[in-house]
Amino acid sequence: MTGPGGVFSTVTARRSKREAMETKGIIAAGHPETAAAAAAILEEGGNAFDAALAGMCAACVAEPVLASLGGGGFLLASPGAGRPVLYDFFPQTPKARKPEAEFFAILADFGPAQQEFHIGMGSMATPGTVKGMFRVLDDLGSMPMARIVEPAIALARGGVRINALQAYILEVVASIYGSNDACRAIFSSPRRPGKLLGEGETLSMVEFADTLEALAGEGPDLFYRGDIARRLAEDCRDRGGHLTAADLAGYAVEVRRPLELAYAGRRLITNPPPSTGGILIAFALSLLAGGGLGKLGFGTSAHLERLARTMEATNRARVESRLHEAAGTAAEVLLDPGFLDHYRRHVLGRPMASRGTTHIGVIDGAGNAAALTLTNGEGAAYLVPGTGIMVNNMLGEEDINPHGFDRWPEDLRMSSMMAPTLMVEPGGEMVAIGSGGSNRIRTAILQVLLNLIDFAMPIADAVASPRIHFEDGRLSIEDGFEEAEVAALGSAFPDIERWGGRNFFFGGAHCVVYDPRRRRFSGAGDPRRGGVTRTV
Repeated sequence: MTGPGGVFSTVTARRSKREAMETKGIIAAGHPETAAAAAAILEEGGNAFDAALAGMCAACVAEPVLASLGGGGFLLASPGAGRPVLYDFFPQTPKARKPEAEFFAILADFGPAQQEFHIGMGSMATPGTVKGMFRVLDDLGSMPMARIVEPAIALARGGVRINALQAYILEVVASIYGSNDACRAIFSSPRRPGKLLGEGETLSMVEFADTLEALAGEGPDLFYRGDIARRLAEDCRDRGGHLTAADLAGYAVEVRRPLELAYAGRRLITNPPPSTGGILIAFALSLLAGGGLGKLGFGTSAHLERLARTMEATNRARVESRLHEAAGTAAEVLLDPGFLDHYRRHVLGRPMASRGTTHIGVIDGAGNAAALTLTNGEGAAYLVPGTGIMVNNMLGEEDINPHGFDRWPEDLRMSSMMAPTLMVEPGGEMVAIGSGGSNRIRTAILQVLLNLIDFAMPIADAVASPRIHFEDGRLSIEDGFEEAEVAALGSAFPDIERWGGRNFFFGGAHCVVYDPRRRRFSGAGDPRRGGVTRTV
């Protein structure tokens, strides 16, 4: 015997150590094919940034409503031997408004409720995804773009089986993706006339595969100055869109220093202004710092009330005229003495988009971490001819048009709730997390972080545990908390909305973890949004 576990225990430990040494990385994403594309790149020796970009391209096929080269996003990158950096390739508002634009409302059908969205040529902001992927690859990648796009090309040509979640999303936005011949040619069901692709049917995107091949060969100028730019600009000129050749040629990726803060001995790194999600997560953590949240017990009425009050205070911090109303000691625990001024100067007044998104997280064996969040809104119902690329409808966001849909600020980088985030433990363990979910992005990420830190949950439990969200006076609560604890909140929060099971509404916080001391990888895809993990 060699110890309590005997020889078998020793052999198992050696095998586990050897397997860990051979592990190349881990991926968390919103679809198995997205994760598979990223895994293929890691298997060939690519790094986390190569893999995240490959996953992003595949997501444009596997998660077609949530991801598109016609949208935008953010990549928070932590090179193993360098400082973290944030790549902002979110959409930009056009340089000028057209007096007569194609812009109209449609109803998205969520089953029990409907929501009005706005689409058309006049809803499109300047896309940033293509320029973002080339910039990230130039700065941090190790493989050629031709290899990065190969998994997505194979998927687009061979077809992807529509799963239950993607079928549901397509059904919700059927009035967009079935609104014209170009959209129906890709997304219509071959078996059910008048319907979009359903669960079990196959989506093929041959033109998109050809476009990826062309981009890999010609570079981003094809999209921003070449044939794709020309087609997009001409259609906008002729059909009532705001975008011009100057908008496309002038688009630039913004490289920013991430926002950093400390919480309970951990280093947190997130999306900085002008986007709001990261700074509001930081605001909430500052309010909770030193408050002994973990001692209250997860799911108790005391825990839930403190969390909801923090969300309430954070909501108030979003509104300039009410910042002074933040609860009690807020002024003493803000990020720094200049927080409010920083918020006013860099966040308020920015057009903000906060709609459908997906997230990809990758950490490789060299300690490179990529947290990439991508969106296309719902799509404008416009496919650039011959490309298979659906363009975003970001100008259709009500949040950016509080005084009317023709008053957005011109030529300005839009703000977002998207908040790709990294957390570094005192011992060096790294967590990469991000989420989709509109205004629930920040509360989803906040709760996973608190579950990890204050409640010491394993990663799978931290992601899967029930969540709450407070907004507009309503406290939304997922099923899974004790009934008595929820009932005790009634006097403090009279408007409580109950949700059964784990619901798409509460975001999709896909998360990967790497412990460099033990070379151990773990992760969790959020079941609310089809999340999967893949270790290579």
